[in-house]
Amino acid sequence: MKTWATLSAISALALVAACNKPGASSDTATKEIETKLQQQLLDAKPGDVIDIPAGTFHFDRSLSLDVDGVTIKGAGMDKTILSFKGQKAGAEGLLVNASNFTIQDLAIEDSKGDALKVNEGENVIIRRVRTEWTGGPSTSNGAYGLYPVQIKNVLIEDSVAIAAADAGIYVGQSENIVVRRNKASKNVAGIEIENSQHADVYDNIAEGNTGGILVFNMPQLTKVGQGTRVFRNKVIANNEPNFGAKGSAVGNVPAGSGVVINANDDVEIFDNDITGNDTSAVIVSSGFSSGFNDKYPHAATFDPYPEGIYVHGNRMSGNGNSPDGVQLKALRLAVVGLTGPLPEILWDGFRNPKATVPVLCTDGVPVLNADMPNKSKNPRIDTKSFVCTLPALPAVALTGILVDAPKP
Repeated sequence: MKTWATLSAISALALVAACNKPGASSDTATKEIETKLQQQLLDAKPGDVIDIPAGTFHFDRSLSLDVDGVTIKGAGMDKTILSFKGQKAGAEGLLVNASNFTIQDLAIEDSKGDALKVNEGENVIIRRVRTEWTGGPSTSNGAYGLYPVQIKNVLIEDSVAIAAADAGIYVGQSENIVVRRNKASKNVAGIEIENSQHADVYDNIAEGNTGGILVFNMPQLTKVGQGTRVFRNKVIANNEPNFGAKGSAVGNVPAGSGVVINANDDVEIFDNDITGNDTSAVIVSSGFSSGFNDKYPHAATFDPYPEGIYVHGNRMSGNGNSPDGVQLKALRLAVVGLTGPLPEILWDGFRNPKATVPVLCTDGVPVLNADMPNKSKNPRIDTKSFVCTLPALPAVALTGILVDAPKP
């Protein structure tokens, strides 16, 4: 009996010691917060504010919210971290199907798919949110960091996107968009506006991506992209080798691309600092040279030609010194030799014969016409032909809960 009593006492002491180990209570508290957050999202009602304290919280499956009028708040993008490392189920970190939604002051890391997707709603604010794949650039990373799609009135500000295998900050099939004061780095595309209308992209830093800022129009999507202003951004050394998935739209973006316009209309690019991009500061391309025209089915509204692209008042230097890919290297050799840089603007040469507005207007910056309709038989640098002006595009007017957002 004495032996059993002694063993019982020792076991009890060991149990107490285990419970009192440093971190034991904090681990329990963390698990409680993780469970509570999952339940709060399931039980959310319009008007709820879900506060998440500082800490790193682990989830092995997607989180989701489908109630309008909810706010999710953390303690800071480097303090409240939702980690999906080792995620077993779900296509996103956090999936939101709701309107009047705000998320701010937290990070989403290492999701299996997209980090934050907000789908089919109105009045969305993404503020001071960081998305990151902490292992660095990899094709196995999720495609998108911040990913609002089919949204009317969206504001993305003061956020950070790192190492997405498609686009760090992406807005698609949406209208009335402001993307400002964000930093995108080590993504395939830093910031991308796709098949969207009325977007202002300004005061951002796009650095160290494959392509800095993209404005695309994809043929299979019915919403026509037009009316984007890209201004007061720093687009710096976007020379990351392309690690996009084979066959993806951005998988064809050449490393060293500053700003890329593809098959989009009425785009104004002004007052930007575009430096150190090895292929070109600005690329203006059609659905033909990108390969999209043949690769994807066409919506009835799709126009493969870019028109009304106005590039003026930018500070561009140190671009075009090492273009990516055999075709671009051959183009460089043909027009400037082995060591000369490509001009600041590269245009594929496709022009809509029915267009009533110019493809491209500049303030005298040299343009390389790649003559791709003729298989680049006569590429040439042209300055005078593109000197013209176009009407300035209006500032984006946000409405709904975003109506009081400061204007540029």
